[in-house]
Amino acid sequence: MIQNCSIYLASRSPRRSEILTKMGLVFKITESLYKEEKIILPPEELVGYLSMKKATEAVIPEEDCLIIGADTVVSFQDRILGKPENEEDAFQMLRLLSGNTSYVYTGVYLYKVGKNSFSEGFVTKTEVCIDELSDEEILSYIKTGEPTDKAGAYGIQGVFGRHIKGISGDYYNVMGLPMNDLYRKLSERNIISHEFGT
Repeated sequence: MIQNCSIYLASRSPRRSEILTKMGLVFKITESLYKEEKIILPPEELVGYLSMKKATEAVIPEEDCLIIGADTVVSFQDRILGKPENEEDAFQMLRLLSGNTSYVYTGVYLYKVGKNSFSEGFVTKTEVCIDELSDEEILSYIKTGEPTDKAGAYGIQGVFGRHIKGISGDYYNVMGLPMNDLYRKLSERNIISHEFGT
């Protein structure tokens, strides 16, 4: 894939890096100086706001570059489930999600500085259906350590995938970055082209 400027991801999430790599992008990681606050907003507005803050308050390594900020939450019955604070919190989240349908929202913010500067955000929503889980299955999953840094206390790409009955929407959005929507936005802005090359 041919890209027209340097790209920086304002996130240390290995899953988001994996998704950008799968897209064929060449990118680097930059630090966001934004310190998350406790904000009460509907999930779509919350991830939109947080992704914007993460991108616009990131360290800008070059005069001409694109910063990508992102934030993901799980929403169930008007309750927002972020990353669990501890194992008990993870257990309660997974107990809530067990046997139910929830929604994953990821906000993405594109912050271009330098030549042809712009800023634009968007939010992608995916529906996720999870099996009925026993307490033993939940505890066994928590012991893997996988829920620790994941919204909703699970990772669809890990061993928890065996408990996912189905999804409606972008699979990669549940991982933390909606690949298709991001590709389309970058293409529209002429940041990348559909041609493959170096």
